[in-house]
Amino acid sequence: MQLSGTDLTYALLGLGALGAAALPALVAKRPLSAPMVFLALGFVVFLLPGGLLPQLDPVSAGPEVEHFTEVCIVVALMGAGLAINRPFGWRSWSTTWQLLGIAMPLTILATAVAGWALGWAPAVALLVAAVLAPTDPVLAGEVRVGEPTDAEFDEDEVRFALTSEAGLNDGLAFPFVLAALALSAATATGWSSAWIGHWVWYDVLIRIAVGTGIGVTFGRLLGRLFFRARSRALRLSEHSEGFVALAATFASYGLTELVHGYGFLAVFAAAVSIRTAERANGYHRVMHSFMDQVERLLTAVILFLVGGFVAQGGLTALTWQGAVLALLLLLVIRPFIGFFSQHPGVGARRERVVTAFFGIRGLGSFFYLSYALGHGQFSASSDGLWATVIFTVLLSVVLHGSLATPVVAYLDRRHRRTAEPASDTR
Repeated sequence: MQLSGTDLTYALLGLGALGAAALPALVAKRPLSAPMVFLALGFVVFLLPGGLLPQLDPVSAGPEVEHFTEVCIVVALMGAGLAINRPFGWRSWSTTWQLLGIAMPLTILATAVAGWALGWAPAVALLVAAVLAPTDPVLAGEVRVGEPTDAEFDEDEVRFALTSEAGLNDGLAFPFVLAALALSAATATGWSSAWIGHWVWYDVLIRIAVGTGIGVTFGRLLGRLFFRARSRALRLSEHSEGFVALAATFASYGLTELVHGYGFLAVFAAAVSIRTAERANGYHRVMHSFMDQVERLLTAVILFLVGGFVAQGGLTALTWQGAVLALLLLLVIRPFIGFFSQHPGVGARRERVVTAFFGIRGLGSFFYLSYALGHGQFSASSDGLWATVIFTVLLSVVLHGSLATPVVAYLDRRHRRTAEPASDTR
């Protein structure tokens, strides 16, 4: 009997789903993460002889990569927004605003300058910097908030800051990717700065405002529908159907994209607004649990394929410039800028250090690179750009994934020690 590639695919999908369910508990409290395991499994499986598995090529499969990662990102954004317990506010979210308003643009600028100094054209350097801008705590679950609770301020500052930052910078990276596309088009026909004005007022100001506005408005409407609709049939919180969160995700994303707003921002804003509608309701846990399961399945598939791509020689196009830039971003640029962007009064020094260091790169980078390569032309090799981005994400998954558990365990012990004397004095 001849082996079938389709049958093998079914088997791998089934085993992968079982792994996505079991691995988080198996690797808990160990210096290991589920994403690391899926990457390793993909690498090993694609090394097996037999020729049953396809040849992976993100360049030729650009549209498929773009849309699959797009789905995974919006699912993760809805889950992150539903998990955040802290009420939205300028002061209560001050660390988030510092990471987004100061650290993110400075990190993009420093990374672009480093890429240009390493020999890339300005448009290519800006593209790589923008593509690597989004952070992604999904790939190191210890440093993100857990499931929703009734308490409004029960997240520690590190988990809250990293989760809220990742929820918003997935959308805020889009203007910088579009800037790289505009710069590439301008330099191809001779230098022109005419694109900058349109980029500022439309790609930055209008599209961010549209995405945020639709997300908040739609989320509030859904919150009223879920918890306070007059008709019991429409009061969906009483039916405890988790897949409703998926409907809210796609609806908010699709509606925003139809009017050219940033859908990633809309999804996260809608999730936070739904969470705010009736904070203590247990339906939030139902929706979050469902989204978390879908997210783990999609992430497992993507990381398995990334591991397979590496096994098939996907990093052979990696240049020394790309490797150096990845190391600079993860070990120098993000940690230093992330630390000094946070106001000293926000939290303890050790918390600011951990928040700055865990700028995890992940699935958002795959989406933005496939989007950019599908909508513009750049002077650098597409294979080389993919190798650089994948190497950065691999390095981040291994580095941050192995350190997340011991570092967060240390912070938790410190929090318990400081809390005990306070409780003893009551």
